[in-house]
Amino acid sequence: MAERSQTAPEAGNDMGNDEAIGGNVSKYIVLPTGYCGQPKKGHLIFDACFESGNLGRVDQVSEFEYDLFIRPDTCNPRFRVWFNFTVENVKESQRVIFNIVNFSKTKSLYRDGMAPMVKSTSRPKWQRLPPKNVYYYRCPDHRKNYVMSFAFCFDREEDIYQFAYCYPYTYTRFQHYLDSLQKRNMDYFFREQLGQSVQQRQLDLLTITSPDNLREGAEQKVVFITGRVHPGETPSSFVCQGIIDFLVSQHPVARVLREHLVFKIAPMLNPDGVYLGNYRCSLMGFDLNRHWLDPSPWAHPTLHGVKQLIVQMYNDPKTSLEFYIDIHAHSTMMNGFMYGNIFEDEERFQRQAIFPKLLCQNAEDFSYSSTSFNRDAVKAGTGRRFLGGLLDHTSYCYTLEVSFYSYIIGGTTAAVPYTEEAYMKLGRNVARTFLDYYRLNPMVEKVAIPMPRLRSDAAPEASGEMRPAGDTASLAYRRCSAVDLINITV
Repeated sequence: MAERSQTAPEAGNDMGNDEAIGGNVSKYIVLPTGYCGQPKKGHLIFDACFESGNLGRVDQVSEFEYDLFIRPDTCNPRFRVWFNFTVENVKESQRVIFNIVNFSKTKSLYRDGMAPMVKSTSRPKWQRLPPKNVYYYRCPDHRKNYVMSFAFCFDREEDIYQFAYCYPYTYTRFQHYLDSLQKRNMDYFFREQLGQSVQQRQLDLLTITSPDNLREGAEQKVVFITGRVHPGETPSSFVCQGIIDFLVSQHPVARVLREHLVFKIAPMLNPDGVYLGNYRCSLMGFDLNRHWLDPSPWAHPTLHGVKQLIVQMYNDPKTSLEFYIDIHAHSTMMNGFMYGNIFEDEERFQRQAIFPKLLCQNAEDFSYSSTSFNRDAVKAGTGRRFLGGLLDHTSYCYTLEVSFYSYIIGGTTAAVPYTEEAYMKLGRNVARTFLDYYRLNPMVEKVAIPMPRLRSDAAPEASGEMRPAGDTASLAYRRCSAVDLINITV
């Protein structure tokens, strides 16, 4: 998660075993004690040597039970949360118990009903395991560490099964997504490489705005958004994709936002950590969200590049950097919520609360009551704290958090598990909220819905965009109020 309480207990460096774990298992075959010969069906094969994979060790406890060890973040043994691995060579109706035994955190949403994700080759859509099959407890057999155990029954022998902490969102998926956007040749979407990671992966920067806002000498109101500084916080990428998808759409609200604002988005600040399957750190073991004060161009090159750009915009008299939002996921709390800063200026402090209050009205899964404002010393190196101190009184900096697990709708007590689509919907609602904040609602009623403008001759955009003016959808826009419009689902 992005923000940790100073008093939150941590398990420290206790790995649960004296033997260090240095890498992921690779097609590791678990054979019964004393068995010789070729593996048979039911002798499970574990693998995590793939992009964003993580499983460091497997110990067979009995015929049915296995202890699984998370591989720590590269160059930093403190963080052991994210797991992502496959199991194959199963027997039909084979029942197992998997114990994840070396979490580095004690607090977890597994206490509140969260369950691991699973999919298989014949059923490629991720789904959560039934909560009744998941147990989270302090285990005396593992130095009193907290253990998450889950029971599972394999039902298709030819399938390869994949288990993960949360919905994976890989660097490769991200690159394919940006490539698909680029191919649409939208004249309001710009992609550039701001820099490279230590392992030479791209740091992509997106600019979404009307071309008129980018002409020489034009004044700009900038909203800067970043994500995945903590690589295991995969919901961040789904929220960020929701923001991007909405802003590049032909929805009338999106068109008004592009006319009035410049959106700068760096969706993946830690591409090496994402690729390697780390939870919190970069390749070299740094928590990048503690190094905003003085990022190194060689040790933290992606952070260094983004900070340089923000400082450059801040010093440009034609540019007003009005928002900075850093998107994260939270491992112990429900809903979406925000962290903000504390200011001596009471009026500035009160103005800072406006955006999360508006977002709470637009997104049923966002909780203003969970939103908080602080200036803890331990958070001084975060993007929110550093930029909140650097930028002037017209700028507002937030950390946007979203639960790894679920949200609770106001007036109810039932937890609604997040899906990939629900995360993206939160992103769309974040984008829509800028319409309310800048009081641009009356502008929406004046916006027609023309065909998208292209930089060059290109095929029409895929179906699923807003239908042309004159159909039933546009009639609905004319009949509803501007405030109601923001809640229409794309």
